[in-house]
Order: sequence, then structure tokens, then C-alpha cells
Amino acid sequence: MKIYSTPIEVLAHFEENGTPHPLRIKINGKELRIEQVLSTIEEKLAGNRMLVFRCQSEIKGELRPFEIKFEMGTCKWFLWKM
Repeated sequence: MKIYSTPIEVLAHFEENGTPHPLRIKINGKELRIEQVLSTIEEKLAGNRMLVFRCQSEIKGELRPFEIKFEMGTCKWFLWKM
């Protein structure tokens, strides 16, 4: 997997306690539906709390894994690995 660390747009719903659940991502104008969230991990990177979602989507006819990160302090999403 290649590391990108690119800001992306994400359609997600949030629980009452503030936990996000990503549904779709938009990369380079193309929208991808997240087929499955495999795992969710909370980490601290340089003092910033982040949630790491390991997901998979159908890309070019194949199920491919990727990681997106949600920065909890600024509410920004990043494509981390693909």
C-alpha cells in the first residue's frame, strides 16, 4: 500500500457520542462507496487524536483495502494508504 496523506471529502454519519462512521469518500472528483470497515483504531500523532479506519471498496472491479484518518480536533479526513 502507498502512503498518500491527502485531504478528502467523506460522507459519514455520527453517533450521539461523536463517533463517525464513514459511508462514502470522494477522491479526485470520483465517489467511492465504502463496502466494509474492517477495523477502527484510535491513535495520537504529534499530540493530535485521530481515528484510523481500515476499509475496503470496489475499485476497478476488485475489492481493495485502504486507510482513511479522521482528525478529531479539526474534523478533517485524510486518505492515508491505498
